[in-house]
Amino acid sequence: MRFVVDQDYHIHSKLSSCSSDPGQTPERILKYAEDNNLKRLVLTDHFWDETVKGASDWYKPQDFAHIMSSRPLPQSEKVRFFFGCETELDKHLTLGISKARMEEMDFIIIPTTHLHMDNFTIDESDMPGIERRRELWSERFLAVLNMDLPFRKIGIAHMTCSLMAPAAWEDHLAILDGISDETFKKVFTKAAQVGVGIELNFPYLKYTEAERPRVLRPYRLAKECGCKFYFGSDAHHPGELDPCVEQFEAIVDALDLQESDKFHFEYEI
Repeated sequence: MRFVVDQDYHIHSKLSSCSSDPGQTPERILKYAEDNNLKRLVLTDHFWDETVKGASDWYKPQDFAHIMSSRPLPQSEKVRFFFGCETELDKHLTLGISKARMEEMDFIIIPTTHLHMDNFTIDESDMPGIERRRELWSERFLAVLNMDLPFRKIGIAHMTCSLMAPAAWEDHLAILDGISDETFKKVFTKAAQVGVGIELNFPYLKYTEAERPRVLRPYRLAKECGCKFYFGSDAHHPGELDPCVEQFEAIVDALDLQESDKFHFEYEI
């Protein structure tokens, strides 16, 4: 059976500093789900646990009390709305959430490709080079996979995100091109073994016909290795919400995804 697009597990509200949009409320996000026949949502505002040392100045205000102010989340008969977060992995491979806070979350997403935060997620000596950023792609991903985490409710966010090399659009594709199938398979085999979810969150419809095979290759290899997938819009503003489902459907077709490829986090089982 074809993968049913009935989920969005990566959405920001006005509480995320990169949104701060008064219109991006939980109620508006719930309406998006109802209008697009989605059954499951996760609110994933940016979060750095104040009990974990090392927060950047940008992350410090986005502590537990801050993101908790969105609760209780609105619900409807059609949609189940879960509470989660998008935490961060710094340049020392420190994860910005404690085990105690993990227990407070329904779902946790971890970006390994946020290499646009100079001297926080990437060291100053590593910033210029494409080759080093290519190495960091697998190093950071594997570092997370080797942690003692509740992978049954964790997703790896936007693993092909252009923020891994924000200087020029072509650079993130060049990074992906230079990663061998062998390296991808090593990472994805481990990801499948631990049971982490792989997020489908990339602007597929924005890529040219020539670029699409380049960005799809990692996902095709992840599927081959037995990884499970979920969709995330990463929406920060109301205007970004409704167009997402068209893109999700296009990705399902491009990767020939089936229901058996879907990631189910523990609260749905």
